[in-house]
Amino acid sequence: MAADTLFQRITDYAHRADPYPLYAELRENRVARQEDGSYLVGTYHEIAALLHDPRVSSDRRNRTAPDETDIGGEGLPPAFIGLDDPEHHRLRSLAMWSFGPPHTPGRIDAMHGEITRIVKDLIGGLTGKERIDIVDDFAYPLPVTVICRLLGVPIEDEPRFRQWSDAIVAGIDPSPGEDPAQRQRAAAEARKTMALYLGELAGKRRDHPSDDMLSAFATGHGTDGRFTQLEIMTTSVLLLIAGHETTVNLITNGVLTLLRHPDQLARLRSDPALMPQAVEELLRYEPPVQMLPQRTPLADIELSGVTIPKGAPLILMLASGNRDPERFHDPDRFDPAREDNQHLGFGSGIHSCFGAPLARLEAQIALNALIQHLDSPRLVEDPPPYRRSPVLRGPRHLLVEPG
Repeated sequence: MAADTLFQRITDYAHRADPYPLYAELRENRVARQEDGSYLVGTYHEIAALLHDPRVSSDRRNRTAPDETDIGGEGLPPAFIGLDDPEHHRLRSLAMWSFGPPHTPGRIDAMHGEITRIVKDLIGGLTGKERIDIVDDFAYPLPVTVICRLLGVPIEDEPRFRQWSDAIVAGIDPSPGEDPAQRQRAAAEARKTMALYLGELAGKRRDHPSDDMLSAFATGHGTDGRFTQLEIMTTSVLLLIAGHETTVNLITNGVLTLLRHPDQLARLRSDPALMPQAVEELLRYEPPVQMLPQRTPLADIELSGVTIPKGAPLILMLASGNRDPERFHDPDRFDPAREDNQHLGFGSGIHSCFGAPLARLEAQIALNALIQHLDSPRLVEDPPPYRRSPVLRGPRHLLVEPG
């Protein structure tokens, strides 16, 4: 079949459970122009080069034909994930000032005990169940609770965030055969309501700060100044949505992969210290973010003998790069002790995943706790039903009998 239909096949739900043969086809093309004028890139070294190329924009407004429905609606300015330097650098630096090294090096490490307690509570809720849905019972509630605690959302308001997250996920994953517009409107309304809530809470923390990230956003400043109220709102919503959806998939894909490799599950159960390395391999082998669909060249770029024109949609297939045999030995084998594992699971370059340290910590604690709790787990359905989204790929449900 011609390469110009490749993206349609990759995004077809029929291939969601196993898109990897299509990624192998893409790597043979290296750079594949699609019939709509977009360009797919699926090889590791080319993706990595583009992620570090200042001629590649993350702002879709630089496209020749911008999509009016892109992020940045609901009356809010775009979050820094969809901006270029210098504005991207300013906003990301202000966020990092409150989130991690070098200015706040202990914030993520300090979350270890809190994450462990949340995981323990969720594990307690699994006890006695003959059948567990890893998504609904565990992987879904964990990240939203962690991020609420990180931001400083009062515990009594956490259920509201779960409701908003439900609406946002439904907007990403419409049911087959339905008009997605209604769900997308509900998702937009949920993002707006969440942003207004966080903006109001930040206003209260400005006068009465506590030891949480929202207080730091409201009162802190760096060499690039300080956040405006709107910037606090968009950055906080970004942290919650991006940090939640990706971590749910990381944990769920991780459980699915380990259940498909019982020898490696047993190895990790007997040697929990191997889990940090195993999480890196999961990020390579079954990454929660399969592709970056929002890149655009600011000038004509020559790549593997193909000229990608200025303003064209550029789609970087991270999951394909992670299985590139030119970069990884035996790339289709899951090896939790793999060395030299510089995967693309968190992207690379100036837009590398802001929340990567937190996601890693959550996944390590969650997976270690789960495999110790589940005696002889068995998958009820394989492959499980997947989410509709081809970008944020993971099971919508993962039913397990704990044994």
